[in-house]
Parts: sequence; C-alpha cells; structure tokens
Amino acid sequence: MDYAHSYVIFAVNLRNEFMANPVDKYEAVIGLEIHTQLLTKTKAFSTDIAEYGAMPNTNVSVVNLGHPGTLPRHNKEAVNMALRVGLACGCDITSYCLYARKNYFYADLPKGYQITQDKTPLCTGGSVRIKKEDGSVKDVLLTRIHMEEDSGKSIHDMDLHNSLIDYNRAGTTLVEIVTEPVLRSGEEAGLFVSEVRKLVRYLDVCDGNMEEGSLRCDANISVRLKGATEFGTKVEVKNMNSISNVRKAIEFEVERQVEAVEKGEKLVQETRSFDAVKGITFSMRAKEVATDYRYFPEPDLPPLIVTDEWIDKVRANMPKLPEELYNEFTSDYGLSHYDASVLTENKEVAQYYLDILGHTANFKAAANYLMGPVKAYLNRNAIELSDFALKPRHIADLIRLVDDGTVSNAVAEQKLFGALIERPDETALSIAEEMNVIQNSDDDFLDGLITKALEAFPDKVEEYKNGKKGLLGLFMGEVMKQSGGKADPKLTSQKLRDKLEA
Repeated sequence: MDYAHSYVIFAVNLRNEFMANPVDKYEAVIGLEIHTQLLTKTKAFSTDIAEYGAMPNTNVSVVNLGHPGTLPRHNKEAVNMALRVGLACGCDITSYCLYARKNYFYADLPKGYQITQDKTPLCTGGSVRIKKEDGSVKDVLLTRIHMEEDSGKSIHDMDLHNSLIDYNRAGTTLVEIVTEPVLRSGEEAGLFVSEVRKLVRYLDVCDGNMEEGSLRCDANISVRLKGATEFGTKVEVKNMNSISNVRKAIEFEVERQVEAVEKGEKLVQETRSFDAVKGITFSMRAKEVATDYRYFPEPDLPPLIVTDEWIDKVRANMPKLPEELYNEFTSDYGLSHYDASVLTENKEVAQYYLDILGHTANFKAAANYLMGPVKAYLNRNAIELSDFALKPRHIADLIRLVDDGTVSNAVAEQKLFGALIERPDETALSIAEEMNVIQNSDDDFLDGLITKALEAFPDKVEEYKNGKKGLLGLFMGEVMKQSGGKADPKLTSQKLRDKLEA
C-alpha cells in the first residue's frame, strides 16, 4: 500500500470519527418508578371516598388531614390489589410488613409525612417482559413493589399570585413499582410503562390514565461510556404524563447529559421536570445529597401479616394475563403474532374475542371482525367496546352465515353488519332474508349469469384464453353485480374457470 493511499484511509477514518454522533459512545442507565393509583373505593388508611373529579377538598376527613388523635387503619382491598400486581410480576411476597413514616414538608402533604413501606416492601424482585420493535424480548427486573399513600395536588395555574391545594387525592392508595437500573433507552422505558399500564388494567387494579395522574412515572437517568461499570451522576425526571413523553424526556435528557460530559461540564444530582411543549427538561431543585426523610416505623398501624392462605386466595382469583392470552391465541388458535398482539393489547377486546369463540370455532374470522368492521365502527363513532350494540353472539352469527354459504363475506360485512347494529334484537339470518341477500347456488341461475357476463366482454374472453388469467376478477365482478351479490362466490369462480378454459 503506497503512502498516498494510507493517508486517504487515515483521513477517512478521522473524518468518520469526528462526524460520529457522540451519543453512540455512551450508554444510558435508566431506572423507573411508577406510581399506580389503586381502584379502591376508599383511601389507603381511612374511610374517605377515593374518587377522581370531585369538587376540591370534598373527599377529606380529619384522618387524611392529619388532625391530632386520629388513627389510620389497613385497607384489606388495597392489599389484595397490591398482591395481584406482585403475583403477576412474579415477585416474592413479604409475610411481615411494617409501615413507616416518610417525613418531609410540602404544602400538599397535610400530615407532614407520608405513610409508606420502607424496609419491608410488600413485594420484592420479579420482572416485567417487554417486546421490542426489532422482535426481541427483555425481562425488566424489578427491585420492589411497595404500598403507600398519595399526597394532595398543588395547582399553580388557576391563581396569578397563589398556589391552590386540593386534598382530595391525599391518602389515596398507591403501589410504587421500582425497576432495577436495567433500561437502556427511551424506547425500552416507553415499552415498560406501556406493559405495566396494560398489566394493571388487566388486573382491574388501576385505570392507567396518565393524563389524570392515576399512573405516574419518574425516571432516574445517568450516562456512562460503553463498557464502563460505574454509574454516572443520576438525574431524576418527573412530570411525564404520557408514554410518548416518557420516551421524549429520556431521549432529550440522555443527549443533554452526553453533551455536558463531552464538554467537560460537571453534572449535578438534581430533580428535573419535562416541558412537553418545548420537548426539554429543566431543573426543579438540586439534590447534591440524598434527602433525609427520617424514616421511622409508623406507630399507629399494626404490622401487616400476609399468610400463605391469603396469597393462595388472591392467586386463585387472578385473571388470565396478556402474555398468557398471547401464547394461547398463537399456539391454540393459530393466530399470527400481529393478530394476537392487537387482540391482547386491551383486556376488553381480548375478552370480547373469547366470548365470540364461545359461539364459533372460526378463530381467524372472529379476529378479522374485531380488528376490521368492529374496530372501524368504534373509531368512526368514538365509542368504547362496552357501548357497542352487538353482543359476541351477533358476530358469531354473521360468521356462521358465511361459513355455511348462506351469504358472502362481502355481504355480511358491508350490509348485514350495519343492519344488525341498527336492529340488534333481530337475527342476522332474518335480516339477510328480508334484504334478499341469501346466496344462490342454483346451477341454472349461475350458468345464466356467467353466460351474460362473458357475452358482455368478448374481447376480454379472448385475452383470458391467451394467458391474461387476472381477468377472472373482471368476470366475477360482473356476475356478482348482476346477481346483486347473491351468487355463491366460490362456486361461481369455479364455474367461470371451467367455462373459460373449456
């Protein structure tokens, strides 16, 4: 290799190194804390109603306002829900739990402390599996799932000069799901939050509404050179009220930290907030040292003792979870991975699909109806499946009419489906008879239609015979048009081929 050639290679490598994105030299280290508000009727440690949307400061009492002499008490249903989350994640359950007081002063924390679980979280270990966009899977390891009470809500945009406080949320039951620092990108974090939200909805323990704050995510983010083992300076990012914002906030923060490190700037441990409009994070408060919450055992709550019998009872009443249904749909019903993913994304949809299968064994047709006509109708009318007029048996009836050759699939979807929605008290068959769309398989009837169709396009008949087999669709369309959709498509197609190739 001559000197000039070596110089060119060196210059190209130097240019590529210079132009490479510096982010590629680093890896992100991300841990998430997801606060999940449980769907209990009453709050964590009192009989106050837990209800979103009530008039400010109406669902409060002396207990949650921290009046002297008041005593908290355990909420058994809250523990049941927390156990369901832990069992679904494969956690170890702690049999002897002590609650603690986490002390800090903030305007929306009326007692001046938060009742939580410190040394003895209800659930430890476990994992949540995510499916990445490249088809790979990753088990996101959990540190713990613990129970605690929520704070009130500070409102800063209703008064020009003052912050307003609504204590309705104070004392509401939370479980906090804490991951190990094993996430490496905004994509993985978003997938994890999405999977947790789907899981708690399947378990009927949380509505997962991030916009209303019933599921909230905080991210602890640091960066380090690829191959390094020591963690970088951790920054906490709050106020991400959608899965999209979780991704965007983390991606911005990773780039910000890498840029700072590359410039030789010192990162500080701090809490930052995410501005969704500008797509940036900004500093809220520095945390150079860990906050001293002065945890100590909650003196007014007896230990929570969770027996094996209690755990077994909760486990016995667990619903089928998304991954279990996904495997069932692909293995037992032969659905594609795409179909199974769509059908299990929402518990209501998955259950509706299973209910259809209680009336038909045509697994694929049932999936097609849900993902096709049903979904289109729901989207077009902006309604949920719970408000849909047709019951699963109605969809099964439409499928049966097609399977036994009574009507064509096109007629069932395009005519009977809409008519049945308007008249759900009638049967699909009676409507088909009234609309005169029952398929006709009579040989003389079909032969007559086929003859007319071929006579209408004599030049196309010659082209077909000369090798343009795709023209069969033209003739099929003409026969179906003349029959008003009543010609049996399968039989008609066979008869057309026989006639054209005779």
